[in-house]
Amino acid sequence: MRRLTAAAAGTMLLLLALAVAAAPRAGAAPVSQAQFTVVGSGPIVWHQVAVRAKPNERAKRLAVLKEFREGFRPQYVLALSQVTDPKTGKATWYRVSVPGRPNGRTGWVRAASVHITPMNKRLFIDRRTRRFQFWHGNRLVRSGRVAVGKPGAETPTGLFYVQSKFVPNTAILGAYAFETSAYSKLTDWPGGGIVGVHGTPWPHLLGQAVSHGCIRLHNEDVRFLRARVPLGMPIKIVG
Repeated sequence: MRRLTAAAAGTMLLLLALAVAAAPRAGAAPVSQAQFTVVGSGPIVWHQVAVRAKPNERAKRLAVLKEFREGFRPQYVLALSQVTDPKTGKATWYRVSVPGRPNGRTGWVRAASVHITPMNKRLFIDRRTRRFQFWHGNRLVRSGRVAVGKPGAETPTGLFYVQSKFVPNTAILGAYAFETSAYSKLTDWPGGGIVGVHGTPWPHLLGQAVSHGCIRLHNEDVRFLRARVPLGMPIKIVG
């Protein structure tokens, strides 16, 4: 009986240890929320392309996207779903996230007009817990605190993506910056309105709702992400 009791106690302790190890860390996002899939992303290869309401050339035109943005920067798109040719299995249309106001617009573009490749990296941001998670496939690579938009200038929620990346020439953006496809009421971004993910000279404000809509990271975190975050990478903001 003593041996059985000791064995049972050992089993219970082992199960308890496994449960503790498997439990999500404080402030961590549920994996089901942080893990999401997209078809891929890539640049526009035509001079310009019409974004249609349906995967049909005669459908209503919702927007026009050009091959290059200001400064001859390539225009990237995020493909959310696709229509394929039943004979060849190749994509004929992609449903893409349309950057700009209002947030959340989607539409269809010809597959030939873009060069879409798979994307298995993603950034997950939770406004409620004020934390970020950077995922590569099913692996959580890095996480940390963020500052988000204050009341009246809230960081928008939804699925967005990285449009450009650069070393800022203004101290308020910290060590590095990623421009997203999201828009807020007012941000500190050059030209205003665009939601950026960037560093900060004020790390003591991380964990608070103090920005004009942008997402501030510790400079160490944004430096870590600098070479690991590609253009077109999806960013999901919840909370």
